Amino acid sequence: MKRTVLAAIIGAICVSGNASETSDKDEINYMPEIHGVVRARWEGEWAYNDGFGSRFEVRNARINIGGKVFPTINYYVQFDASDQGKMKFLDAWGRWEFLPKWRIQAGQFRVPFGVDCFKAPGGYYFANRSFIGKHMVNMRQVGVKAGYYGKSGKIPTDIEFGVFNTASTENHNVWQKSYTYAVKNTWYISHIAVSGSFVSYKPQFTRVNVADGCVTWTYDRWVVEGEFQHKWYAGDSFRHVNAWNLYGVYTLPLKNSTVNFMSFEGRFDGMTDHSSGSNNSDGILIADHPSRRRITVGSTIGRIHKQLKAEFSINYEKYFYNKGVCATRGNDDKLLAEITIKF
Repeated sequence: MKRTVLAAIIGAICVSGNASETSDKDEINYMPEIHGVVRARWEGEWAYNDGFGSRFEVRNARINIGGKVFPTINYYVQFDASDQGKMKFLDAWGRWEFLPKWRIQAGQFRVPFGVDCFKAPGGYYFANRSFIGKHMVNMRQVGVKAGYYGKSGKIPTDIEFGVFNTASTENHNVWQKSYTYAVKNTWYISHIAVSGSFVSYKPQFTRVNVADGCVTWTYDRWVVEGEFQHKWYAGDSFRHVNAWNLYGVYTLPLKNSTVNFMSFEGRFDGMTDHSSGSNNSDGILIADHPSRRRITVGSTIGRIHKQLKAEFSINYEKYFYNKGVCATRGNDDKLLAEITIKF
């Protein structure tokens, strides 16, 4: 009798322990999430020297995989199977939320600087990125960042600081004598987000510093954003660069079995003579991108359902160069038609 009771007690303890263990496991979903985006387009351009030309291309075929190994620890890997026909490895990082709203992240990812450059292909409002998003500081590096993310808390702000390799992400084996430093702070006030950030990096022999300010207003069917960046080079080795991006988007909901939204977009962006910071054979910084301004207008129609999106968009871009500057192929007036599928 005593043995029977003892066995029952031991069995109950074991069952209780197994149930607790199972409950803990159920709280964590180890199954990774897989998402991606495909952007296929046609574009035609009226180049000054070469006349009209056109092409089809797969602008992006991007895949990302992410998940959790613990409620406060997650991972993320992303690559482009086709970026204009070339495969590119983009991100690989692990992140730990060591205190509520405090996180540390290590690996390869985008440097915490700027706003427009953080928009992903599945969330672009325009077929082509702004000059700020593409040329000024479009930077992924290997390193670490830490920050406080309290957008929904009592102090509605995000602030993060990072230190990264300056060497190219194509070679993680380079011993560093200098680093890239970045800091970014964003405040959320009702329907407005105000962001300020700074980055300092050394692509070759010259240290480059960039300051960024951005204001985003999101209300009802409207999104309006203005961003400005100022870049300067150590030793005044190249004249200072200014770049700006101002755009507005109006989205109209539709009641249709095929499409459920239509949007209208307009953008004005530009930059002064710009150097990427790499020296030529004589050790001199040269202008990789001439001063220019651009007006973009477009419209998009599509369907969004949870994380799924399918859309068709048309953009027209009008470029303005300084007198005497001839646009190179790919940087002149153009018409674009694009299909984007995000899943």
